[in-house]
Amino acid sequence: MTMIQNSFICCLLLSLRQRFSALWEESSTRQVCLNIGRWIQAKVGASVLCDFVWREGTLPRQWQDSLFRRLFTWVLNLPCALVRWLHKTFESLWDGSFILRGLTAWGGLSFVFLGLFMLVMLVAPHSLWNNAYGFLGAVAVTALFILGCAAKPERSLNVDVFGPYMLLYLLCIFYALVCSLSTSLSIRFFLFHAAAFLLALMAVNSVEHLDQLRVVIGLAVAGITVAAVYGCYQGYVGVEVVASLQDMKLNEGMPGRVYSLFDNANNFAELLVMLIPLDVGLLFSAKSWKGRLACLVVLVPCIVSIGETYSRSGWIGLALAACVFIALVNWKLVPVMLVLGVCAIPFLPATIYNRILTIGNTKDSSTQYRFAIYEATANLMKDYWVRGVGLGTDVLKKAFAAYPTMFDGNSPTHTHNNYLQMWCETGIAGFAAFLTLLLYTLKSGVKTFYGSRNKRLRYVLAGAVAAFCGILVISLAEYTWFYPRNMFTYWFLFGVIMACVKLGHQEKAA
Repeated sequence: MTMIQNSFICCLLLSLRQRFSALWEESSTRQVCLNIGRWIQAKVGASVLCDFVWREGTLPRQWQDSLFRRLFTWVLNLPCALVRWLHKTFESLWDGSFILRGLTAWGGLSFVFLGLFMLVMLVAPHSLWNNAYGFLGAVAVTALFILGCAAKPERSLNVDVFGPYMLLYLLCIFYALVCSLSTSLSIRFFLFHAAAFLLALMAVNSVEHLDQLRVVIGLAVAGITVAAVYGCYQGYVGVEVVASLQDMKLNEGMPGRVYSLFDNANNFAELLVMLIPLDVGLLFSAKSWKGRLACLVVLVPCIVSIGETYSRSGWIGLALAACVFIALVNWKLVPVMLVLGVCAIPFLPATIYNRILTIGNTKDSSTQYRFAIYEATANLMKDYWVRGVGLGTDVLKKAFAAYPTMFDGNSPTHTHNNYLQMWCETGIAGFAAFLTLLLYTLKSGVKTFYGSRNKRLRYVLAGAVAAFCGILVISLAEYTWFYPRNMFTYWFLFGVIMACVKLGHQEKAA
């Protein structure tokens, strides 16, 4: 610290900062930004949307005392009750077994294994990854947690924080499996949904305090950092330009899009959007300068990599995530950030600047192809908008084959939109359950953010909510679950938000 205080450069930078701060405090620009911010705050505070966010709905209020909640909790905790009964019945045998004692002890560290699972999943090369590993990993972490309940009668799987909409959503997923046009084709996707739910469940139940949650997030961020460093390497050496992933006329001179350890550039960008804001949350919630420095170092390859993916939806998602984070932490800075963001556009690399100019261009081949997919989906939905075709892209692809093809003679593989995909697969009831679950999640996260007095928890929650908003926007233009690793990360992020909500509730009860 003494070296820093005596450093000429540091003193110069500090002096410049103080000068600029003084000029900013007295500037008319600051006053304009503050007035805009106050106007936004007043409008939002008096809006129907704000009232919707803050009031507690009828269904969530009735859920806490409902038979369905008790039954749902009881069913989920049957394995925990069975393990406790086995431990009590065969206590001498259990305690005498080195393996069983070890597994029980590891069960208390299930949050670490959840983070390690995320890390391994994010650093596994696409050629070596099998989606079955995701299901097995989620089951293994859950099994460890259950074994950890053996000697702890107070430990159980708590689903209260999920509210009633998670149960409705899961029932619709099960309905889509049973009533699928081909149940055999849907089973694999049902297992993916089961794994995603278990990851969300473990994110909530394996952590007991904020530092444990930060460990889980830190391990996941470490995984995407490894992928980002490799993405930077790909950008440096260059990757092959794939004509099917970019319009060669509108994007003339654009290099190949980096994809790191994943299937394509869009998959990589979506993962970055979901995990970069979590790293920012860790940055602001860090206790020491070493922790903050580590988070800043991590940001560099991640930001460079998402630029080199040339994913327009990824850029939009990350920009929105940044706006949401700033709006939650300090809403007065939103106008400043927007102005700085617009001013920074001309200074971007030419290839990125030109790629941004193609956003919304209806002549872009990928945009045209999306509209062709939406048209084909509209034809199918005339017959299946109520019941859906069944769970998974395999069933949907089979259903598309019975309808007219697109202009290129092919049928869509998926709808290129998460919400439309859920509607096609699960019908109108599943679509409604999915939307209400997402809205309830965001509502719970925002209410907990403003209701908590723990600044570190608020920063982590702000990062998680911002990341979730980013991926929700990307989901309007991409089917982000087509790649199961992205689907697992999506629901892990959902679990992180709900874990923060749980910690916020514990804070209020204390």
